[in-house]
Amino acid sequence: MTAQVPHILVVGGGYVGMYTAYGLRRAARQGRIRVTVVDPRSVMTYQPFLPEAAAGSVEPRHVVVPLRKTLKGCRVVTGRVTGIDHAHKVAKVMPEEGPEYELAYDQVVVALGSIARTLPIPGLAEEATGFKNVEEAIALRNKVLDRLDVASSQPDPVLRKSALTFVFVGGGYAGVEAFAELEDMARYATRYYDNIKPEDMRWVLVEATNRILPEVGTDLGKYTVDQLRKRNMDIRLETRLESCEKGHVILSDGEEFDADTIVWTAGVKANPALAATDFPLDEKGRVKTLPNLRIEGVEDAWTAGDNAAVPDLTSETGAYCAPNAQHAVRQARRLAANILRVVDGQPPQDYKHKYVGSVASLGLHKGVAQLYGVKVKGWLAWFLHRTYHVSRVPTLNRKARVILDWTLALFFRREVTSLGSLQTPNEEFRRATQS
Repeated sequence: MTAQVPHILVVGGGYVGMYTAYGLRRAARQGRIRVTVVDPRSVMTYQPFLPEAAAGSVEPRHVVVPLRKTLKGCRVVTGRVTGIDHAHKVAKVMPEEGPEYELAYDQVVVALGSIARTLPIPGLAEEATGFKNVEEAIALRNKVLDRLDVASSQPDPVLRKSALTFVFVGGGYAGVEAFAELEDMARYATRYYDNIKPEDMRWVLVEATNRILPEVGTDLGKYTVDQLRKRNMDIRLETRLESCEKGHVILSDGEEFDADTIVWTAGVKANPALAATDFPLDEKGRVKTLPNLRIEGVEDAWTAGDNAAVPDLTSETGAYCAPNAQHAVRQARRLAANILRVVDGQPPQDYKHKYVGSVASLGLHKGVAQLYGVKVKGWLAWFLHRTYHVSRVPTLNRKARVILDWTLALFFRREVTSLGSLQTPNEEFRRATQS
């Protein structure tokens, strides 16, 4: 009697899900295992390039990886896992259309990742946008350029001032890079407006703590603040957003002003869908994880990335691995290797990786980096940022396309066209039907 081929269910198609399935695809094509990836999106977004995509330095399609094209040999299901009953090895899947159904598995990889960590701030849900996927990056780019068009055509000074005010909440990587890249783009775009100067715009970064970019260290964090302020950008440390109802921003330091553009990048939290599983969770809602990336206390279940509390074996204080791309990609590769080891009857190996450091872009030819304890600023840091991340973008296809985008940018001026109408494609047709 032929033994049944193990079915590996990968829940989530982000960093961990995509890279794990990518590491299993050869074994799947050989018929040693079956792999199914379930995610509401049919692409994986390489988030470190979202600021450059928003600023027009990289084509948005080149920062996403199509799952079906990349994971040949694996089955990709476009849907949402609404629950996991690991005791019976069954997951509930809600497809884009049609009724919910159950999907059985032999081993499961929980790679649900994280979502934006929000607060109950009046007006936040209605007025703000996040910055975690390519749709949000494109929409934000279009919004910034559209506000320049509005301000240029608006005689009312109050409305004009609101259109030219851009508020970003959160001083981590996502917030600072998006803030700096988009200001750099908008500053460049003002050369095409005869009645808007760079100093007419107001860019405000709101951070609740006393520093930004904590990953690069105190010195480089202060350097970044100084560099941004030299560009006439308003950095508010130890300040919170209290309200933004109808675009009226109220800060904890007492200042109030109107802003048409508000972006929320104040951290992430483990996906709340984990609560619909029977896996052990810690106080932060993350899955409790062993060093070998198995879920604590259960068999045939694995996890890694933002939704997992993975012990950092290089730490002497009992810390957990930081929720970033550097750990997620390496954990996924170790996870895939461990699954194959278990399938072959071998014990899994522990994940251990000493944090290399951090790189951040602050706009074209500007950046900060701290690698192996060495601090780098300016053009070299920006170059290291690009070099590191293009090396991490999955597949040769995507690497080549991103490099080609950068190469073309050396010979042609930055693209500053707004395609905001793509978000309301039927508006002109609707008006035609009413005329």
